[in-house]
Amino acid sequence: MKQAYFLTGTDLEVGKSLIATGLLHTAAQSWDMKVLGLKPVVVGSGNDMEKLIAASNVEAPRHYLNPYHFKEPVAPNIAARGVGQEIDIGHIKYCFDEVRGRADLVVVEGIGGFCAPLTEKQTVADLATLLALPVIVVVGLKLGCLSHTLLTVEAIKARNLPVAGWVANEVERDMMCISETVSTLKDHLLEVPLLGFIRYQDHPDGRTLVKQLAMPD
Repeated sequence: MKQAYFLTGTDLEVGKSLIATGLLHTAAQSWDMKVLGLKPVVVGSGNDMEKLIAASNVEAPRHYLNPYHFKEPVAPNIAARGVGQEIDIGHIKYCFDEVRGRADLVVVEGIGGFCAPLTEKQTVADLATLLALPVIVVVGLKLGCLSHTLLTVEAIKARNLPVAGWVANEVERDMMCISETVSTLKDHLLEVPLLGFIRYQDHPDGRTLVKQLAMPD
């Protein structure tokens, strides 16, 4: 069965690309699946896209995998406006539809948090709604993540999108009460499966997450 998921985060710098590539490597190695990663909007260097391409084992034209790439590392709506462009989520949907049949598993990585602006009127949430995919939430374990996580899940459910699971990712080496934080989230997200609890890595690499991540049902 072909599967596709939209992957979002609770904030910036929470490890979305790490988890996205980890899921692709896990599916490819543990389940012998054909896998493909997309990141429709990139700002800055574009290293995240390179990691997704490296983790994929099927090929697709880059302009479908990453239709929008802006050099300035700022919010995507601001970056697009700075070069006289506007992000068209309908075009992103077209690109996704063109490649989704090539793989058994497609992971679409969002940018920023779930409600990050893409245009003056539309957000990542609007893109996720248009793609109509189950959503995986990457939780960056740091101060404030409890509220950020619950607000993110609430926003996803408000758009009638299924939450396929969440991943707890330790992004701060010395965070206090980390196990208690994960337990609190598990208590509040009883109906949402925890797909993995990833401990801090000095050099994050999705290849190390094989067998640490569970695939959504």
